[in-house]
Order: sequence, then structure tokens, then C-alpha cells
Amino acid sequence: MIVALEALSPDAAYDLVVVGSGAAGLAAALFAALEGGRVLIVERTEFVGGTTALSAGTTWVPGTRHAATVAAEDDRATASRFLDGVVGDHAPRPLREAFLDAGPAAIERLERETLVHFRPYATHPDYEQQVEGATLRGRALEPLPFDGRRLGPLLHRIRPPIPEFTLFGGMMVDRTDVGHLLKIGRSLRSTAHAAAILARYGLDRSRGPRGTRLVMGNALVGRFLASLATRRVDLLVETEVDRLETGATGIEALVLRRGDTTRKVATRLGVVDAAGGFNRHPTRRAELLPAPVPDWSPAAPGHTGAMQDLALGLGARFSTAQAQPAFWAPVSLRRRGDGTMAVFPHFVLDRSKPGTVCVDGGGRRFVDEAISYHRFGEAMFAGHAIRPTIPCLIVTDATGLRRYGLGQVRMGTRDLSGPIADGYLIEGASLAELAAKAGVPAEALAASVAEINAAAASGVDPALGRGATAYERHNGDSAHPGPNPTLGEIVTPPFYAVRLHVGDIGAAAGLVIDASARVLDGDDRPIPGLWACGNEAASIMGGTYPGPGITIGPAIVFAHLAVADAFGRRAREVGR
Repeated sequence: MIVALEALSPDAAYDLVVVGSGAAGLAAALFAALEGGRVLIVERTEFVGGTTALSAGTTWVPGTRHAATVAAEDDRATASRFLDGVVGDHAPRPLREAFLDAGPAAIERLERETLVHFRPYATHPDYEQQVEGATLRGRALEPLPFDGRRLGPLLHRIRPPIPEFTLFGGMMVDRTDVGHLLKIGRSLRSTAHAAAILARYGLDRSRGPRGTRLVMGNALVGRFLASLATRRVDLLVETEVDRLETGATGIEALVLRRGDTTRKVATRLGVVDAAGGFNRHPTRRAELLPAPVPDWSPAAPGHTGAMQDLALGLGARFSTAQAQPAFWAPVSLRRRGDGTMAVFPHFVLDRSKPGTVCVDGGGRRFVDEAISYHRFGEAMFAGHAIRPTIPCLIVTDATGLRRYGLGQVRMGTRDLSGPIADGYLIEGASLAELAAKAGVPAEALAASVAEINAAAASGVDPALGRGATAYERHNGDSAHPGPNPTLGEIVTPPFYAVRLHVGDIGAAAGLVIDASARVLDGDDRPIPGLWACGNEAASIMGGTYPGPGITIGPAIVFAHLAVADAFGRRAREVGR
């Protein structure tokens, strides 16, 4: 499957060339292979999987067969009302209607004809529960765990997960595993499950550099790769697209480069651009992201926007009409032993748990700590316009740290000397000492903690509404004895804090496409032979974040639509 650019013949030709190897690119290549096409994937980095491989792999697609097993009451009309309520005019309605129409068929074909399989969780809520049409389950799908041994050498081409999201130096765990690990010694079933995955990981590491039990984003990428490996698909890594060449039928060839080697590759149908978006573009990042422009992103490094530049050179249009140009998450930073910077996204593991509070540079609460990571990032930008909220602090006490951890400090950690010494974790014997070390007013921090403590006792947060939605309560601690699973007292010294910055986790602004994923020019005409999906295209969610997996779900579905249009184009040409 992996080929060397030097090995390509001067007359190399493919039915379709896909640029990028995240969920969008791998899906486009697989759907094209299912149509019988000869496909080339071009990946600019050494690893396959893009940001998908680093993610939970959650795939938001309403109306699949899985929805009926956990949410029989949900239907297409309800999902449409929900997206209308969240997205509104921030993105064209016909795009999300095309997504809702094509989504179930795209997932069904993958599950019927390939190794790409999913499951629903009994509860996995949409984020914007206050909007009509929100559901608690059924739309967000998780990839099934996958045995990486089936990939052979290809396993080592999958981008490894973020180290700080793994255990024991690299063991991947999903939410099911975490639940079992927390019950070791209290449940025979959980103890057996934990023992099995720990033994498997130990055996894997005795034989090689990484675990072979793949979960979450690595599992999704692994399933795509295994499905592609048996079909007519070639993969180039560490290879860039120098230019796109057009002719009478549109894009007819690409010039590819790896080091000093270049090759011209012909394409009969054209190119699917799935290269990941603009987030590491040398100038567009500063032009599009709000001030202060985030310095940190936990996303994969390949999304340079170079393919978008080539598309713009052909007359493509770039949309910046979204509510936000990117998707956000609060992140904390810590220098690793090898000198690299760990950028840790604070999704739900600490902010939503009892016994935490987030405060600005003045020591005051400014945000409902349990809202979605995207809206938390929005609140940081909005607040910073009037008072310092970037960075802000997440604060807990000894009990909260032990039970839930704080960012890169995992729950139950006994030796805190390392993160305290390097400044990642701030510790104070009292709130006043913590405030002094963190550089915030002691009286304001004490007042914020008192506000949280009063809300924990009553179960109601009158100031900011923490824990008011089913989404927020789900991400709390169901075993918490208080009236609100997201609210707990902060009373047990010593007290701790970690600084939170804003990080971008993906692009929302991008190339304008139509309902067939065709890239449009300034006159809204399709550029022949050019399709875009994933974060290369302007988000159909318009820079809003309705639920978990709203980047990967549309990425897969619009890859399906792009390939259907491409091969339909060939059929139409043959018929003429």
C-alpha cells in the first residue's frame, strides 16, 4: 500500500487522488476504492491519521441504524430542527440537509462492505441541550476497538495518540476502559476487564514500541487503513503537492514533491482535498484567528493550508462567515522531558467534575465551567475583551485532585513534586497562598470559591448556571453525593491550580463547497475535478459545535458525497 514517490512511473495515473489522510481523506479513498477506482493518497507527514488519530474518533451522524437501538424517538426532522437552532445562518442550510440525507447511507455502506464499524453509547448527549431537538444519545457513534496486529507494518504509520491521554507510557483507553479501571477491586467484571487490557499492553510492549489494542481515533484510522490495504490504493507519505495542472476536463494532474524528487501524476477524475485546514498556515492563522491569536494547538501538524492556497489559485472561494473561524478548547501547557511542549485539551475530565472552579486574572468566575470546550474557548475570548481571561485558572482542592486529577496530573497521583517544580501545578496551603503564587487577588479568589461552595450545597448555580443541562450533568460525577453532579465544595487544603490557555482543535473557516462537496469559485460555479471535505471545507456547522464528533461525521459523509459525484461524473462522460 505504501509506495515511494521515486518508484512512481513517469506515466503514473489514478482515477482519483486524495490529499490528506485524516478521517476525510481515508473515507474518500475508501469510498472511491469501493467504486472500483484506483486511488492515490498523498500525506505530507510521516504518519497517517491527522488529528483524527489524536481524537476520540467520535462520529456525529444522525439517523443511522445504531440510533434506533438507543434513541428510537429520534428522527431526521428532529435532527434538522436541532441543527437549524444551533447553526442558524452561520452556514448554508442545504449543506446540512445534504449531510442529514446522505449520512445514514454513508455509515451503512462502510459497515456493510468494510472493517469500519461503530457503536453508540447508552448516553452521549448533544452539547447544546437547551436547543429544541437535542438528544441524549444515538447521534454520536464511537469506532469499535481494533486489533492493530491485523495491520502488520502499517500499524507504525498511524499517528500515535497524545501521550498525556495514555497510561503507562502509551496504553490507549476509551471511556469504557476508564469506567472499568476506576472500579478495580470493587467489581469482578471490571477487574477482569482491566487485567485483560493491562496484560495485553504489557505483552505488546515486550515485543514492540507501542500497544496494538487500538481505541478511539487510532481505532478509526486503523479500521480505515485495514480496509484500504486490501484494495487498489497507494499511499505516499512525507509528500507534498507542488501544483495542480488543469486541462479541458478540469484538474488533470498533480506535481508531487518529496525532498529533491518530483513526479507528475495524472488523475482521470480529479482531486479530493482533505488536507486538514488552515490552522498552521504561515499567514492565514494570524489573519483569521481572534486576538490574542492562540499560540498552541493540540491538533496534528499537517494542516498547513497549502492545498487551500492551490485551490484559491484556481479561483476557489474561502469562507470566513462562520460564527468562529476555528473550534476551541481550553488547553494547559507543560514541557516534556524530550523538550517538546505537551498541549493538553481540557475536554471534560476536570472542568465538569465537582470541586473545581475557573477564574480570570482577577480571581473572579467568568464562565460556566461545565459548558462544552468550544463554548468555553469562546467565553475566554469574549471575556478577554474586557478583563484578563487568557490565560485563566482552573482551581481545585486536595480532594478534587485526588478523585479527578487536574489536566496532566492524573487522578490519584501521589508524587506531585514534578509538576509543582516545573510550574505546571500551582500549590498553596491556603487559598490566600494559592492566590499569591498564581498572581490573582486573594479576596476575589476566596469569593469565587465561596460562590461555588454555596452552589454545591444547594445544587443550583444562580450566577452562571453550572450543571443546568443534561450534557453538563452527564459529564459530572454520577457517584457524587451532592444534589448536582458537577458541583462540589472546595474546602480541603492544600489547594491547586493550573493555567488554561485557548487552543484551536480544528478549522471552521475554509473552502466554499456545494452539497456534492464540489469546490466553488467566486461565481458559485464548481471548479471541475476539485472536491473538498473535512476541515479543508468551510464547516457545515458554521463555527458552532452542536455535539461530539461534528467534525468527523461530516468529514466522512462529504467524502461519500464527493466520491459519488466524482464517479457519477465519469459515468456521465462515458454516457455521452
